[in-house]
Amino acid sequence: MAVTISETRPAPVRHPLVTQAVSRTAVLAASAAGFAFAFVAAYVLFVRTEAGRSVENGVVRSAQSAGTTVDWAGPLRQADQVVLLGGVAVLVVVIALVRRRFALGVTALFLLTAPLVVAQLLKLYVLDRPSTGDRFGVAAHNSFPSGHVSAAMAVLVALAIVLPRRYRPQALVLGGVGVAWVSAATVALGWHRLSDTVGGCLLVAAVTCAGAAVVSARRPDGDRVPPVPVLCGLLAPVAPVLVGYLVLGTATSGAAQFVAAMVLAALSALAVVVLLVGPLRRVAFDPAEARVRRLLRR
Repeated sequence: MAVTISETRPAPVRHPLVTQAVSRTAVLAASAAGFAFAFVAAYVLFVRTEAGRSVENGVVRSAQSAGTTVDWAGPLRQADQVVLLGGVAVLVVVIALVRRRFALGVTALFLLTAPLVVAQLLKLYVLDRPSTGDRFGVAAHNSFPSGHVSAAMAVLVALAIVLPRRYRPQALVLGGVGVAWVSAATVALGWHRLSDTVGGCLLVAAVTCAGAAVVSARRPDGDRVPPVPVLCGLLAPVAPVLVGYLVLGTATSGAAQFVAAMVLAALSALAVVVLLVGPLRRVAFDPAEARVRRLLRR
C-alpha cells in the first residue's frame, strides 16, 4: 500500500499592520470630495441666494458699528500676514532640516502655498458676489473664501505635517483653537462674513486631503475600502455649512446675528479641523518613513 506524504508548508507570517490594513487613499479621496462639496454648498447657500446675502450683510453692518466691543480681535488687525507666512515658511524649513527630512519639508511648503494660491484665484477670477442693492454701504466685492482664515488653516496643516507624525493629531487640535480665533476675529472686525471663514477652512482641507490622497496612492498601504470612514468623509463636512445657514437665518436681530456669526465661525473652524484629523492621522508624508513601513510589512 502506497502512503502519500504531503508536504505542509507553514503559513506565511504577516505583520499585524497588513491584516488590519485599509485603503487610506479611498478615505482621503472621499474626504477631499466631501470638503470640496461643502465648499460649493457654502458658496451657493450664502453667496448665491438673496437670503444668505441679506443675513450676512446684517452681520457686517453690526460688526462695522461694534466699535470697542471687539477689542479681543485687535491683535489680528496689527498682524502682517505676509511676514507671518514668511516666518512660518522659514520655520517649516528649519524643522525639516533639523529632522533631516528635506522631502517632507518640501511637501509641507507645497501644502502651505497651494491652498492660498487656489483661494486667491477663486476669489478674484472665478467666484463673484451678486449685488443685493444694500443701502447701508456694505462692500459688495467678493470676499469668499477668506484669505486670512485660509492662511491660518494652511499654516496649521504645514506645521502638523512637518512635525513627527505621532504629534500630528495633537498639533491639529491645539492649532485648531488658533484657527477658530482667527475665524471669529475676521467676523468681529467686519473683514469677512461667516461663509468666507467656513469656505477658507473647507478649501484648505480639500486641497490637503487631495494632496494626501496622491501621496497615499503612490505608497499603497491596504486594499480594503472601509465604508463608514468613506461615508463620513463624503457627508460630514457639509454639516457645519448647513448648521451655520440654519442658525444664522433664525436669528431675529442684528446683534443676535453678529454674536451667532462669531460663535459659528469659531465652531465651524474647529469642526473642520477635527474632521481633518482622522484622514491625516496615519498618512506617511515622509518618503523615508514610508520606506520603513513597507520593510516592516515584508
